[in-house]
Amino acid sequence: MIEPSESFGDMLTHVWHILPLALVFALPVALLGGAVLYRLRGRSLVTSLTVLMLIPVLATFAGVLGISGFMFTPALTTMLLVCLLVGVVTVPSAIILGRAIARRSVWEREARERERAAEAARRDLVAWISHDLRSPLAGIRAMAEALADGIVSEPGEVAGYAQRISGETTRLSGMVGDLFELSRITAGALRLTLSAVPLQEVISETLAVQTPVARQKKVKLRADADIWPVVAGSDPELARIVSNLVSNAIRHTPPDGTVAVHVGIDGDNALLAVEDGCGGIPLEEIGRVFEVAFRGTQARTPDRTSTTGGGLGLAIAKGLVEAHRGRIQVHNHGPGCRFEVRLPLAAR
Repeated sequence: MIEPSESFGDMLTHVWHILPLALVFALPVALLGGAVLYRLRGRSLVTSLTVLMLIPVLATFAGVLGISGFMFTPALTTMLLVCLLVGVVTVPSAIILGRAIARRSVWEREARERERAAEAARRDLVAWISHDLRSPLAGIRAMAEALADGIVSEPGEVAGYAQRISGETTRLSGMVGDLFELSRITAGALRLTLSAVPLQEVISETLAVQTPVARQKKVKLRADADIWPVVAGSDPELARIVSNLVSNAIRHTPPDGTVAVHVGIDGDNALLAVEDGCGGIPLEEIGRVFEVAFRGTQARTPDRTSTTGGGLGLAIAKGLVEAHRGRIQVHNHGPGCRFEVRLPLAAR
């Protein structure tokens, strides 16, 4: 035993004699703990932290026993009791801290994945928009130069060029509008003024606008409802949702196909379903349909008509649905796919 009255030199002498025994008994425990940690490297963080906290406690326990020569004196009993109490405190602490650190690690990993996905989406958006803007701008420039140089002078040809320039300009204006709408959604700047909106009015107006487009593509457009619900929403944004879904369905449905709009009630929500004849979406792509600028395989790549957007319509629809505290889903159905939107019903 080291007495308090001993000199510092005597204490160092005792330490020098105790050190080999302490190492002999404590070091194997520490090495064994390190081996256990290595074996548990693929396990949960909670388990690893628990073992890590137990190693010094058990090493101290083994060192004290070895130095005492396994002679259970009152001092040794007290020391062992202290080691036991330390273990009782450290193990629950390790479990609590491990769970907290694990949750934070998972959150940080998910945040990094979301950031990488957002960055990839931004790159895709820039690539798609750059490509889509270049084509109509090049056409407008060529036609404008032809008109300015007098290459086209016949009234009929001039009128045709003017009509095509107007069409390309309308297409560009729509793409810019989509970009502005998407920027409001992603920046959290979208503020909705909710009121009771009858879905019948929204859908009727949208179908009236889209019917000439469908007729031009020789696509049948119909709507049916068991009941016309009233939802809590913003009229312009609801019209944008329906318009984006219907125009997307028309764009991807072949001639003589059908786009059907179904309306009903599902529990506490209004159900709006848009079915098309696109031929279905590959399973490996169906989860990416609502991503910014995603267009999918060649079978679903849009044509070069004036109704073509920049691949933002479904992303905007998803953002607007979620702003209404609703849900939007898609799955393959019959000859094509079915987009389902669920919106909260208006309070009665």
